[in-house]
Amino acid sequence: MAEKRDYYEVLGIQKGASEEEIKKAFRKKARENHPDLHPDDPSYVEKFQEINEANEVLSDPEKRAKYDQFGHAGVDPNYGGADGFGGMGGFGDMSDILESIFGGIGGFGGTSRSNANAPRRGSDIQESVTINFMDACNGKKQEIKLFRMAVCESCHGTGADSGTTAEICPDCQGRGSVKTTQRTPFGAISSTKPCPHCGGKGKIVKNPCAKCRGVGRLRVQKTVTVDIPAGIDDGQTIRLSGQGDCGINGGPAGDLLLGINVRNHPIFTREGYDIHCDIPVTYMEAVLGADITVPTIDGDVRYNIGEGTQNGTVFRLKGKGVKKVNRAERGNQYVKIYVEVPKNLSKKQKDLLRAYEASLTDKNYSKRQSFFEKIKEKFDF
Repeated sequence: MAEKRDYYEVLGIQKGASEEEIKKAFRKKARENHPDLHPDDPSYVEKFQEINEANEVLSDPEKRAKYDQFGHAGVDPNYGGADGFGGMGGFGDMSDILESIFGGIGGFGGTSRSNANAPRRGSDIQESVTINFMDACNGKKQEIKLFRMAVCESCHGTGADSGTTAEICPDCQGRGSVKTTQRTPFGAISSTKPCPHCGGKGKIVKNPCAKCRGVGRLRVQKTVTVDIPAGIDDGQTIRLSGQGDCGINGGPAGDLLLGINVRNHPIFTREGYDIHCDIPVTYMEAVLGADITVPTIDGDVRYNIGEGTQNGTVFRLKGKGVKKVNRAERGNQYVKIYVEVPKNLSKKQKDLLRAYEASLTDKNYSKRQSFFEKIKEKFDF
């Protein structure tokens, strides 16, 4: 068995990385090493699988804890090589350690190893897709291409060539593991390891399928159509049941976990299900009031701002936000007004403004009048 790389090294993160750091690292590595971007280099299929495997373990708190404590052997019972459990002198996994002390786990007699030929669920696949802001608001159907393990159509998953069948391993009797006993200064210690004759599979394929080379599964490219619901937000994940790797020995397929990345919008920003945007108005519109055009995710609407609208005023358009996922309710849209001060005035325009300003009194500037009255009271001018 080839030596596996450290999962933290695969994702390029430190051991104490947070869940968010793991998520970001996985997305970056997955994008850089996706086989679609390197069609002429088959090694990227294995790299992409390695990245998925590392993320599957490190993003699961329970699996990550086992991996941090026991390494690859904590999450992969078939891992260990000649030195067994992390170099601990022939122990294949925790059941071997307990078995050597108590004679087994189940009531301290016999072992609890599962049958190597029992159905096993396929692995989950993690992919990501980037969509536009408006598509996230309104929902869309998205086709994505992915690589997954599928049952070999030639041998129907048996691994054996047409007209032949796999045989039960005579060494392990189909269990996939063999029990060995070692004599030590502390007495005889028994341990269980993957059967070297069948490689832990419990079966011997004398005439392997030419297409899958006896594995029974093949990595294939598949196109999946995903219904992205209206209201999905950046960073959320859609789970597609049964779209992951096919199962082993007739087990169910894993799931596809599709991470959603949403592009920024030039006008709108989003907070939860609410939409925010800034609208510029002229000085005259703010002073006299006006009907202004406000863009929304549903299209433009007209809104009347009153006389004397101040810079920074925020108004609400109820129900003009994003639809809540799988619900009828919607958020709101909040529009912030900013008054644009005119620039590059001509001499005539400046003279007109000075004349206009001279015609005003403190009554026209309520905030300014209040401000100076407070100063006068404070300092007794």
